[in-house]
Amino acid sequence: MSEKGLILVVEDERPIAELVRMYLQRDGYGVEIESDGLAGLAAARKLKPAACVLDIALPNMEGTEICRRLRAEDIWTPIIFLTARDDEVDRIVGLELGADDYLTKPFSPRELVARVRAVLRRSSGTPEPDRARKVGPVRIDPATRSVTVNDEQVHLTSTEFDLLMHLMNRPGRVYTRDELLSAVWGYAAHGGTRTVDVHVAQVRGKLGDAASVIRTVRGVGYTADA
Repeated sequence: MSEKGLILVVEDERPIAELVRMYLQRDGYGVEIESDGLAGLAAARKLKPAACVLDIALPNMEGTEICRRLRAEDIWTPIIFLTARDDEVDRIVGLELGADDYLTKPFSPRELVARVRAVLRRSSGTPEPDRARKVGPVRIDPATRSVTVNDEQVHLTSTEFDLLMHLMNRPGRVYTRDELLSAVWGYAAHGGTRTVDVHVAQVRGKLGDAASVIRTVRGVGYTADA
């Protein structure tokens, strides 16, 4: 058994896959590699890895489709896209499908490992000292990493959960996009502040009628507001 959990890497360029394997294993992770999209989807379902690193341009099924299918099946394994595509539209589409992060080639293997650590930390369920809190009809519990709207469960990715949690920690406090990037992502995310906007839109969509709990402060950022 690996020390830190299994990472599924779906990458059809073998040298890149082996480089990723080497750095992840050096950091204490177990690694399973698949080079085909269909095989990657099957492995994600069967192995239930701690996280997935998905290339987008894969044989038989693109990484975005793997992500879409997993999320449609309520499988919320953290996903990092690793791809040669550096277009903002591609990044936004990946995040809208439910990915947690996005790294473009060429990349630093050390940065990839750092991002894997970050998404696992966000999804680890490590309880915060604070109790569950409620803003309007939205209740969030850091101990169980659960969100409900009028007692109905809402499924968020680890990044979406941490974003909502950060806003609800101090209702009425306005956070700039840069502050949210630093607090939630822990670094300047590749997509820039647009990454924050996309994730806010995703959270609002999942909150449904309670979407107004997250209020946009024009020219500044966002706040949680009953």
